[in-house]
Amino acid sequence: MGAKTVAILLAAGSGSRFHGDGHKLHADIGGRSVFSWALQAVVASHIGPVIVVTGAVELEVDDHEVTVAHNPNWITGIASSLQVGISAASKIGAEAIVVGLGDQPFVVTSAWRAVAHSPAPIAVATYQSHRGNPVKLDAQIWPSLPITGDEGARTVFALFTNLVQEVPCEGSSGDIDTLEDLERMSLELRKNH
Repeated sequence: MGAKTVAILLAAGSGSRFHGDGHKLHADIGGRSVFSWALQAVVASHIGPVIVVTGAVELEVDDHEVTVAHNPNWITGIASSLQVGISAASKIGAEAIVVGLGDQPFVVTSAWRAVAHSPAPIAVATYQSHRGNPVKLDAQIWPSLPITGDEGARTVFALFTNLVQEVPCEGSSGDIDTLEDLERMSLELRKNH
């Protein structure tokens, strides 16, 4: 990878479309929380320091090597959480970030690694030719990211089409927004294990 790469897991939203018991990141899938699947995959990738951006709900982060950065403005959308992550990554000398979401339990370790190792300034995981997460962004891209609203890294794909590399990955970047998503993904997990 060369440049110092920092992994950022965004886990700050309220999960307002999830009508199960409690917050979606705490929901059980395969005997573990949705969030713990996502966190384990990024930590196991060993691509660099890991920062978890929290907001609406407290999250258990037992790994003492993971930095937790709280976004007090999480209600304004994902852009502010991404900015909190970038700020924390900048403080430890990051030259590139790889960003994923805490509600995507089947983004696997190899996807984090593959995207992180891309030489492109912007790299995006693809799953059966569909773009998903994680996304790698070199520091030169950060000033072009939105600071408010519900758009994250997608906005820079159109701005810098010539800098984007798609990286085919294993796993899935399906996210859990609703109780139905949780039930469907739990069923998939049982089928595959």
